[in-house]
Amino acid sequence: MSTQKNARATAGEVEGSDALRMDADRAEQCVDALNADLANVYVLYHQLKKHHWNVEGAEFRDLHLFLGEAAETAEEVADELAERVQALGGVPHASPETLQAEASVDVEDEDVYDIRTSLANDMAIYGDIIEATREHTELAENLGDHATAHMLREGLIELEDDAHHIEHYLEDDTLVTQGALE
Repeated sequence: MSTQKNARATAGEVEGSDALRMDADRAEQCVDALNADLANVYVLYHQLKKHHWNVEGAEFRDLHLFLGEAAETAEEVADELAERVQALGGVPHASPETLQAEASVDVEDEDVYDIRTSLANDMAIYGDIIEATREHTELAENLGDHATAHMLREGLIELEDDAHHIEHYLEDDTLVTQGALE
């Protein structure tokens, strides 16, 4: 194993950005929030991929495709978060160990669950991420970082849309007629 030397930037330190006219204090607050979001979204990404790989049942194909697309969306959101962290003069979380340690969402274990349970677990993570993203959007606005707030809003729209789709998958069967229920 080689030792890494001559780091260009040190994880945990934020320099701020002259180009973005963001001082180090404000940039650090945004970077901390964005890195927390980045960690959470990567946990979601890996969980969605797990469910994509393991889904079974009558709706396999639709769910398999949806979960793959939702994972791609999460990965795209994570990429935007990481690039914004870097633009603000910070270092985006990147190692699996750091991402898991910094995530505030619960990581599902390695077991495989029925798809309803899996989707319910996904909904719990989506809910936590959506709440945190709203808080961090407000933080960015309050710090005068309107570009970060805008980027967070765009990601939020995508995440909320996928969460809404999962909510539909978790609904009771809507094809049962009223007379059949009585």
